Order: sequence, then structure tokens, then C-alpha cells
Amino acid sequence: MKKVTAEVALSVFEEKQNKCASPIRVAQIIGKMWAGGVEAVVFNYYRAIDKKQVQFDFYYDEDSTVQPSQELIDMGARFIKLPPYQKIWKYIPCLYQHLRKNKYKIVHSHLNTLSVFPLLTAAMVGVPVRIAHNHSVPSGNEWKRNALKNFLKMFSKVFSTDYFACSEKAGRWLFGNKSYDSGKVIVVPNAIENKRFLRDEVIREKKRKQMNIDNSFVVGHVGRFTYAKNHLFLLEIFKEILNMKPNAKLLLVGDGELRDEIKSKISQLGIWDQVILAGKTTSPEEFYHVIDVIILPSIFEGLSVTTIEAQFSGVPIVISEAVPKETNISNGFKYMKLSDSAELWANAAIELSNISVELLPESQRFDIKYAAPKLTNWYLSK
Repeated sequence: MKKVTAEVALSVFEEKQNKCASPIRVAQIIGKMWAGGVEAVVFNYYRAIDKKQVQFDFYYDEDSTVQPSQELIDMGARFIKLPPYQKIWKYIPCLYQHLRKNKYKIVHSHLNTLSVFPLLTAAMVGVPVRIAHNHSVPSGNEWKRNALKNFLKMFSKVFSTDYFACSEKAGRWLFGNKSYDSGKVIVVPNAIENKRFLRDEVIREKKRKQMNIDNSFVVGHVGRFTYAKNHLFLLEIFKEILNMKPNAKLLLVGDGELRDEIKSKISQLGIWDQVILAGKTTSPEEFYHVIDVIILPSIFEGLSVTTIEAQFSGVPIVISEAVPKETNISNGFKYMKLSDSAELWANAAIELSNISVELLPESQRFDIKYAAPKLTNWYLSK
């Protein structure tokens, strides 16, 4: 009898060892890939996690404007294409088949209020750990989008077992004050690979010469061309800066649905010769090197990745009060009200550009080397 018990114990031990030998695969639901902040954050975590213990499968929409990264594929990631979530009648059955086939223990959805759909599907399959991760907050004056968000918000905890958020503001908004105050919401910082963004004066000088802006005062903005980013007001601010600094250039890194509207505003203001449209990029660090000050007059933000990247790059940033306070991690940071005039914003940007940016101790939590092991350990504990 003792021999049988010993054999059973050995078998169980060997089974556990075999499980530990291969990494667990986590299904990451990222929606549309368009070189935006959310996917950048998830990709940053993937690059930094211990891939011998945890691997990611990225589920993305087929109408994405960015192709899967070969770099990540070479690291062991898998990219799985789904119908757009707008075609929910196709989206859910397709996702159901993949989740059932791959037998995930963890599904981690980054679709904010829309996470209800993939997490419902995961619950139908029987996935035990279902994470709703919120990266967003109410959408300013976009009443139609807010109406949908507020409706789906009622179901945010119905199919999820665990609650993640990029900031306190995002966590309280989607999951409620009671859940946040009780510790049920885990804040996962939008961490970056800080060594990519360290300021290099040699690269700065070389890049500025390449772009023919070596004698210019460069105002920058990194972000998608969407309502939330408030580019039209940014252009008005830059027009005021030009009145004070005729050698100024505005570098816009990004793209999006408001491209034509932004171009029209540039024409209206008569500043085409001073604006550089750099397009979207997966390597924003190249542009931070050349920028003197960043202006981010966002109408709403969950937690701006640009804000973190800029400060790690040594670039001062003037930002709207809509951005969560957690992003203030240096002395080169100034909040402004959206009700403030374009002239006041312009003055603040010029004044702040003279500051030598120094990071505060709390910036450590946004270092991916510090943040990634915490997420890895959380996955492994489940």
C-alpha cells in the first residue's frame, strides 16, 4: 500500500515538473493594432517577462493597420487574427473556437468596457482566470461613445474574475470606488523599457540635422490623431508659440481618423511650412531625441504612455489636467487647464523647455524591469 502511495506521489510530482517545464500561455486580447499606447504597453511587458515561464498569445482584429511584430514572434509570441469586434456575431464564435482549442487558464482582455465580449466568451469556454483590464476613462463630450461606455460598464464585473487598471482614475471609473478601495483592483503601470528612451545628445544632433531642424525650437506631440488627443487646440497653441519663436517647428508623430481635419486646420492657420507630419511609428524614442518640449492637451486619458516616455527621455511636458496625477514623475512637468487660453499654454511650454529634467524616485514603478516580474509572478500564482 505504501509503495502505491509513493508511486502516486512520484507521478504527481513528475506531472507538476512537466507543467513547470513549459511556460503557461496567456491569451492577450488587444483588439485593433494601430501603433497605439495600449498595444505598446502590452508588447513592453511581453519583451520583459520571463518567457521560460510565461508566453503570450495576442488576439487582434483583422482590420488592424499594423502587422504582427516579427521581433515578438521570434521570441515565441503567437498572433491570432479575429473578425473585428464590431461584427460581434462573427467575433464571438471565432474567439470561442480558439479559446477552446488552446485551453487557456488565463485570458487577459485590454478592450476596456468592450472586454465584456471576450470575457463572456472565455466564461462560456470555462477559462478560470478572466482579467478585465481598463486603460480608459469617460470620453469628454463624446456623448454617443460615453453612452455605450456607460451601458457596457454595468457588465464590467459580470464575466471577469480579476480587475486591472492602468491608473487609479481608470480603476475607479470602470470597477467602482468600493472595489478599488477594498483592494480588488490591481493597478498595472504603463511601464516602458527606460533604456530605449535615455537622452543621447549625439543622436539628437544627428537626427535634427537629418530632419533639417537643427536650428529650430521643436514642439512635439506623440499620439494617435483622435478626438481625445485634442490636436486642433494643440495647433492653436503652436500658432501662439510661432508668434514668440518664429524658428519653431511642430513635430506630430502619429496618425488616425482625424488626419484630414488636422490637415485642414493646419491650412487654415497657414502653418504648413512649420509642421512636420512624421506618421505612425513603433520607435517613438527616435523622435523624443529631437524634441525640446511636448504639449499634450488631452481631453481624456487613462494613463498617457507618451507622458512617461517623454520624461524618461528628458523632455519636459505641458499636459492637461485630464491626465492622471500618477504620470507626474519628474520636475519637467506642468499641468494646465483646458479652459486656459492657447497663449497661456504657449508661454508655459516655452518656459518649461529651459528645465533640465530629473526623474523623481516614484518613476521606478514605470520601469519595465521593475514592473514585469510582478505581473509574471501574478500569472504564475493563478
